[in-house]
Amino acid sequence: MAAGGLGSRIAHLRALIDHPATGAEERATAERMLLRLLRKAGDGAGLRAVGDRTYGRQYDKVGRHADLPEIVAMIRADLAFVRTFSVPGLPTELEVSSPVRAAPAEISYSVDQPSYGRIVITIEGVPAEWGWVSDGGIATASPALQALAEELAEIIDAYNHDGSDTGKRFFGSVRTADTTLVW
Repeated sequence: MAAGGLGSRIAHLRALIDHPATGAEERATAERMLLRLLRKAGDGAGLRAVGDRTYGRQYDKVGRHADLPEIVAMIRADLAFVRTFSVPGLPTELEVSSPVRAAPAEISYSVDQPSYGRIVITIEGVPAEWGWVSDGGIATASPALQALAEELAEIIDAYNHDGSDTGKRFFGSVRTADTTLVW
């Protein structure tokens, strides 16, 4: 990742955050994306360690008492923001390469809490020629689909915590209709 590109993305996000016409919800999402970008660039993993616990990049945005429906709503907002922040085919303001933004337009996402302590992002409408490759007659996820799933898992993990004295806040996974890509 080029340093000039990172500075440009940070400047664009800050301009969006500071612009008087930016709505409150879009501003909050831009702030979360800026924090995510800054933390990702700063420490690679984006985790903050405190004692024996680790906290995701977005953990402080929802607070320690947030319930999972609030986190699900914030993940949905992050996904919508990543997809619409720039027009496909034009230079991007956020990242040089974003698997979420680079995914085919017919792909959609659902973020659900199927049970207590679990958040699942389901990738829907995956074109067969884009998302799957044949490996000895068995369909496996293409590198592009796997990169997309890993990016979505990173967005989920940004709201989580874990530690030796406490378990995970929740368990997240990314799947298509019939295949779990990241558990």
